[in-house]
Amino acid sequence: MDIRPTPGLEWRQWAGLAVLMLPTVLLGLDVTALYLVVPNLAADLQPTATETLWIMDAYGFLIAGFLITMGSLGDRIGRRRLLMIGMAAFGAVSVFAAFTTSAPWLIAARALLGVAGATLMPSTLSLISNMFADARQRAAAIGLWATMFALGMAAGPIAGGILIAHFWWGAVFLIAVPVSVVTLVAAPALLPEFRSETSRLDLWSVALSLAALLPAIFAIKHAAAHGIDAQAVAAAALATAATVAFVRRQLRLREPLLDIRLFTDRTFAAALSVLLIGLAGFGGVMYLVTQYLQFVDGLSPLAAGLWMGPPALAMLIGGIGAPVLAGRVPPGIVMAGTLALSLIGYTLIAVAGTDSKPTVVAGFGFVYLGLGVIAALGTEIVVSAAPAERSGSAAALSETVQELGIAAGVALLGSLTTAVYRMMAHAPAGAPRSVAESYDDSISGAVSVTEQLPAEALRPAREAFTSGLGIAATAAGIAVAAAAVVCFRMLRRLPPIGSTGHPVEPIASTDGGDDR
Repeated sequence: MDIRPTPGLEWRQWAGLAVLMLPTVLLGLDVTALYLVVPNLAADLQPTATETLWIMDAYGFLIAGFLITMGSLGDRIGRRRLLMIGMAAFGAVSVFAAFTTSAPWLIAARALLGVAGATLMPSTLSLISNMFADARQRAAAIGLWATMFALGMAAGPIAGGILIAHFWWGAVFLIAVPVSVVTLVAAPALLPEFRSETSRLDLWSVALSLAALLPAIFAIKHAAAHGIDAQAVAAAALATAATVAFVRRQLRLREPLLDIRLFTDRTFAAALSVLLIGLAGFGGVMYLVTQYLQFVDGLSPLAAGLWMGPPALAMLIGGIGAPVLAGRVPPGIVMAGTLALSLIGYTLIAVAGTDSKPTVVAGFGFVYLGLGVIAALGTEIVVSAAPAERSGSAAALSETVQELGIAAGVALLGSLTTAVYRMMAHAPAGAPRSVAESYDDSISGAVSVTEQLPAEALRPAREAFTSGLGIAATAAGIAVAAAAVVCFRMLRRLPPIGSTGHPVEPIASTDGGDDR
């Protein structure tokens, strides 16, 4: 497939894409790099357990909540301008986070990084969709974009381990500084500006979108950590009520924050559904596999990160190869076939034992392959379905669905694994009560009290966790199989990318309604 840009524009298009890869990789790094520095950070700042949780979660919590707002804002003020504003803010707040001296201030910094990060993801993706008018070139560029984010996530633990070995924990945040500087210098020269003709941003819609998304994310995360209790139910109820109010308002507005009419297109809705299911399976399994490598196999965080590196190459193959193959074969068929192939990975993880590290890693490679393909082609379908002036909103919606998918996958599969563990794991007779409670609660708790137990006491805990992992992988595989069926039934008639123009005809902009 020929993905060469139009003559005379090739150097600027691909140089601009290279610039957009910088914040994309940075966002992936920032998701996972902090995992390795928590012990050093905790020794320095002395956060409480709740503060430690919010240091880890504040970033993802705010980035998911603000994606739709920032995507729509970019449509209005200019996508390059929003990218530069967000990049400058991300770099400045990263410096503040690196040198902060208390846990509350670090939580605040992580929250601000989430808001700044929410400007970057839809800006980079919507700029790509605007820069590459040719469907094949755009699909290849989106595949690279998705791959760079995943590779950033894979490289995060490695980068964090190297930095913490030579510097203090704050050095992890300083990675953003050179990336910000290079992006801010290169963006005006290499990235064109795009904006819609409208300049109005409905603040009531912004408030309702936050009231819908933030409680929903909180409910998912809270249920994963504490089970379904009154707080989780109240947050879910608030999110549901706000979502209903948000949808009703968008249907009335002439210039909605989110064009709800996009969901009437079956192809658009199917692609979003596949992204949601696929990211839920990937997010939950990745969370559990990292625990398996550290708590069952006994690897250090850095060694676990290195073992997670080779599977990320499958993501690279899928993200780059899928658009090429979809130039000859309908993208829905490519997605369905790859998701079916990824079931091999879920099966390998499901049947793995406590001494099956190569099997688990190989299985996760197949999972990564499926992610690469659906992230590239699914995102392309979603973005192509939106009119050009709404590409930022469509990009933000795609990212929001993927963020929610990851959060839901961690919550659901993590909770399922924990439930199985608690049914099977029992502390040795005679263990002190506090030790027994930690052992019976989770595999991490069992590992934390290993020194207070007999030498072989950890094996039943490892077996219990591995059983839970197997059941969770089986559940994820069933869901992914359903996603493959959705691809085949609803997306198989899409023509190969570039064969008849765009793979999805853009839905017309909303017309009519009031602006109240």
